[in-house]
Amino acid sequence: MQGPLRFLSLLVAALLLAGCSGMRVVESQVRATPTPAAATIEPGARYRFERLPSQTDPVENDSVDAIAEAELGAVGLVHDEAAARYSVQISSRMQPYTVDEWGRPYDGSRVGGTIVIGTGGAVYGPGGMIGMNMRFPPATQYRHEVTVLLRELASNQIVYETSATHEGPWADRYNILRATLAAALKDFPHPPAGTRRVKVEIPR
Repeated sequence: MQGPLRFLSLLVAALLLAGCSGMRVVESQVRATPTPAAATIEPGARYRFERLPSQTDPVENDSVDAIAEAELGAVGLVHDEAAARYSVQISSRMQPYTVDEWGRPYDGSRVGGTIVIGTGGAVYGPGGMIGMNMRFPPATQYRHEVTVLLRELASNQIVYETSATHEGPWADRYNILRATLAAALKDFPHPPAGTRRVKVEIPR
């Protein structure tokens, strides 16, 4: 019986590993606002990254730029600092918060501060108050937000604005940033009007 039992154990282990190595679905709420000038954006259009004065961390810049470059490339834009027609400004943040047993956020129970992510630096704000009657340890959810502004350099006008928000249990901010960016840029530069929900699959 050792042979069949060993085979069964190996099969169960393989199934467990397959489940762990599967995909997860990141669903985001997306709102994109193109201007009439967005209709003139052609595949292969060149852009450069635009940063705020506070975005000075080179490690953070490189990490976010690499993610953004891949997702912008997927919609036909080309990173070219020297011959750019557009600039791209990206701002993102991840905010943890506690929830009760029904998954409802506690009023005033934001904990751990706010992590602000952009093409430079992470800013950690003060922690919050933990509510009464919470499970121990309290369950934590994470709100991920990303905004992309595409500006035409010649006119200095914003021609495309898009944002995506995801709330869920995952704290791996760069992986979720990749998913929310992909969601925010879906159907670029001709998105449907209004707010919609977009699902993106990423590895676990």
